[in-house]
Order: sequence, then structure tokens, then C-alpha cells
Amino acid sequence: MPDSQQDATHNSDPLLSSSPRPSHAGRFLGTDRWWHIAFGTLMAITLAAFILWTRSYVPVGTFGFLLILAMILGLFMAFNIGGNDVANSFGTSVGAGTLTIKQALLIAAVFEVAGAVIAGGEVTETVRSGIVNIEAITTDPMDFVFIMMAALTGAAIWLLIATKSGLPVSTTHSIIGAIVGASLTTGALIGQDPSRPGEEGIRAALGTVQWAEIGQIAISWVISPLLGGIVAYALFKFIKHSILLYNEKADRRLTELKQEFIDHTGTTAENFDRIGYIQTVAYANARLPKAEAKEMAAQARAAIAHGMEPTLEQKYDYALKKLDKGVNELDAHKALMVYVPLLAAAGAVVISSMLLFKGLKNLNLEFTALQSGALLIMIATLTWFAMTMFAKTLTNKSLSRSTFILFSWMQVFTAAAFAFSHGSNDIANALGPFAAVLDVFKTSAVGETAVIPTPALLAFGVALIVGLWFIGRNVIETVGTSLTKMHPSSGFAAELAAAAVVMLASQLGLPVSSTHILIGAVLGVGLVNRAANWKMMKPIGLAWVVTLPVAAAIGAIAVLLLRVAF
Repeated sequence: MPDSQQDATHNSDPLLSSSPRPSHAGRFLGTDRWWHIAFGTLMAITLAAFILWTRSYVPVGTFGFLLILAMILGLFMAFNIGGNDVANSFGTSVGAGTLTIKQALLIAAVFEVAGAVIAGGEVTETVRSGIVNIEAITTDPMDFVFIMMAALTGAAIWLLIATKSGLPVSTTHSIIGAIVGASLTTGALIGQDPSRPGEEGIRAALGTVQWAEIGQIAISWVISPLLGGIVAYALFKFIKHSILLYNEKADRRLTELKQEFIDHTGTTAENFDRIGYIQTVAYANARLPKAEAKEMAAQARAAIAHGMEPTLEQKYDYALKKLDKGVNELDAHKALMVYVPLLAAAGAVVISSMLLFKGLKNLNLEFTALQSGALLIMIATLTWFAMTMFAKTLTNKSLSRSTFILFSWMQVFTAAAFAFSHGSNDIANALGPFAAVLDVFKTSAVGETAVIPTPALLAFGVALIVGLWFIGRNVIETVGTSLTKMHPSSGFAAELAAAAVVMLASQLGLPVSSTHILIGAVLGVGLVNRAANWKMMKPIGLAWVVTLPVAAAIGAIAVLLLRVAF
């Protein structure tokens, strides 16, 4: 069944079009040159302000070129997270025509930065004893600094390569791979240093890697897209059969009623379309009191029964009442009035849970199970009521337009919530290593935890948005159009399914990737429409598999260069 009800061409974005640009686009920086200049200037100002702040944050003797380089690498990592991870999150919304890339940018700017600043966390682990126990390799703070800087370099370069190729990959897997590569290389170099006896080098480094964690990452390559695909398939199949197919049948019946009215009254289709079904029926109800309308209809029927021609007024009023009865019996907006508010309420519960238990965890908000349940019930009830009222205001519009509007609004809501959650969590892939480096320069030691100052949260949040603008289009196109054709209903199903799986997996402790889950969800809705592009999945799957080794290799090279240069 074609999803004509939510034709995404309403808001097609020329930035993602493959058609040739106008001739003047070849001028300096193209048609969006002022946007490019604005974001480039914003990034430059942010970097300058961040450097000035950092100079006052660390002791005077520790500030130097190495710290400035670490800042640049951290912001570069955040830039690429924006281009890949944030673009991946907004791909379905842009591909569905719900948002243009500039509107997505605005939502991302508000909610990504808000998530980073509000719930980005005052304290983060330094990954010193995460995937790799770096303390077992070396106790020298500068070795730790080089490993973290190399990890940022390796992950950022791999993300840039993947992003330019339009391949959505896991930023978490990228930074883990880069840390492993830099750590193993550092261990090997230390083991060959005769001035540091007792170090076992590469053997010690290999022993400090938690290979079970790496194995779980490999498992996530399969389990993440599978779970996302299953949930999205079930959800969109329900939406399609309960809402979209119902609306398609209702549209056909409304077309029949329209033709019957035209045949009875002799009016033109153009005039009818200009007035519309609802306005015509409203006119029928307002034209005559109920009793008088019944009498008019009875006179028309009596005239026809006696072989007489009814008057034009009788024919018109008779046709109006027949149309009124047909529209009321059909109840064309029933599916939108019943199922959409329920879907919105369920979505509000999932998104609110994600924000409460995942996005806001760093605010140390503690709710009991009873309090959390009561809060979620309140949110669900308010959402259901608001969407019911909203759906009622759209009954004077065509079914296709009403469906497009309702699902578009719900998709914007899920996209905004995803952005907030992403800003509060995944930005740590850039902030964590940098905060650890900054803490070493501030304290001259490797601490158990590292404080993330608010200026760093702001600076890295800006870098996310700038990255989305400059390099995010390829990933948006892959997620939004290349894997399957997106519409607001299917995009909403994919986003809500991905959010639900992320929440469920985090509660069960399953090793999953939000990026992989969303890709699986997109393929899931594509399966419902029998329009999944499996050929595109081949390079994406390959990119997932090589993320760890490629990031590790680049991280290893980067740590070698850093140790030689400094």
C-alpha cells in the first residue's frame, strides 16, 4: 500500500537533492555561503573563547601548545559526532519531509546543547579502567594524556571518513577502538624502554584489555539492528493496518460520496473541492432546521415516487443531507481520533522514560518506582488529551493532510527528545577523554574522576551543531532516503521503536548501539512496505565491523606521532 497519506514531498529539502544546482551556486561557498560563514565564524569564536577560558582554568606553567592541540582534537571529535551521530538521529525526520535540514539544525542546536549543559554530567570516569586499565600499563600522567589525545584523533578521523562516505557508525565503538589501539601501542613502547624496568610492555597491555567487553561490542553488531528492526516492524505494521489502510478506504468512500453529490446536484468538482466535505455538510446543517430539512427531503422523495421532477432546491437539500449521512456513517477521521492519541501517549511514556532514566541520570534526580510511575501516567494522560484535541481541530482537513500533520508533530517531538538524550549522553565520547586530559593539566595527576566544566559542555555542544551543518548531509541522506523511503508515519515508528529498544536494553544491560538500533528500525519499516534497500546495508555493515580495528590503527599511529613530537 503506498503511503500516499504522508507524501514526504511536502517539505523536500533542496540541500539533499541530487539535481544540479543553479548556475550561481558555483560562486564562493555556494548558495548557502552565509550559513557556512556564520557557522565557521561561530566555531572560530567558540575555539578562541574556549582557549582563553582554559588558560585561566589550568595553572600558568601547564598551559601550552600541547593543551591547545588537545582542545582542538576534542572539538574535532565533537564536530564529527555531530556529523555522524546527530545526523543519524535526524535522518528519518529530514528524509520523511517532516523537517528541512535547517529546521533539524535549529532543533539540534537547542536540544543537543541543552542536553549537554543540563544533563551532560558534572563528573565523568576517565576511562582509565574502562575497556582498558591504563593504570596497569603506565603511571606517568603524560602517557595517559597521549593515549587520550590519540584516542580522540583516531576516533575523529574514522568518523570523518565514515561520515563523508555517508555511513552511520557508532561513536562509542570508535572511541573504544582508538583507546585500545593507543593503549596497546603505548604498552609496547614502554616495554622496550630500558629506563623503565619492570614493565612488561605489550604483554601487560594485552592483559589489561577487557576482551569480554570487546566481544559484547561484536554481539551488538547483530543484536542491536535485530531488536530495532523487530520492534519497528511490529509498530509500523500496526500503524499501517489500523490507520493508513483505514484512511485509504475512507478516502475512496469519500470520493464516491463526492461523485454522488455532484451527480445529484449538477455542481462541478471544482466547486465541491473549493468548499470541501466538512464545509458542505456544515452548510447543510445550517441551511435548514432539522424538521424542515426532513420535510424537504420527504417532498423530494414523494416527487420522485410520483414521477415528478423535484425542484432544484429540493434536489440540492436532499443531496446535502445524503452527503451528511454518508460522511457521518463513514467517520473518516476515526482512526486518527482513536489510535494516534494512544500512539502519542505511548511515545510520551517511552521518551519520558529515556529522559528520566538515561538522559537526566547525571542530574542525580532520584525518584521512587511509585513516583516515576505516577509521573509517567500524568505525562501519558496529558499527551493523550492534547493529541485528541489536536486531532479534532484537523477534522476540517483532508485525511491525507491530517495524517501528515499529526505524525509530523509526533516525529518532531521524538527527534527533539532524541537530541536531548544524545546531548546528555553521547557527547561524553568526546568530552570524557578531553576532560581527563584537562584534569591532568590542572592537577598533574591521573584522577579517578574528572570534572567537566560548563564552558567545555557549551563548546563541545556548539561543535556538535557545526559538524551537523558542515558534514551531516551524507549520513542524513543514507538514513532518510537510501535505506528506504521515509514518511512521517514510518519515521515516527522508526524513532519510537529505537527509543523503546534503547530504554529496554539499558535496563536489561544488553550490549547495544543506539546507531545500530536506529538503522535496524529504518530497515524494519522498509520491510513492512517491501522497500528495504539491502544493498545499502552491505557497506554500512562492513563499516560497523571495521570501526574497532580501523580506529585502533589510527589511534596507534597517532600515539606514536605524539610521543615523537612531544
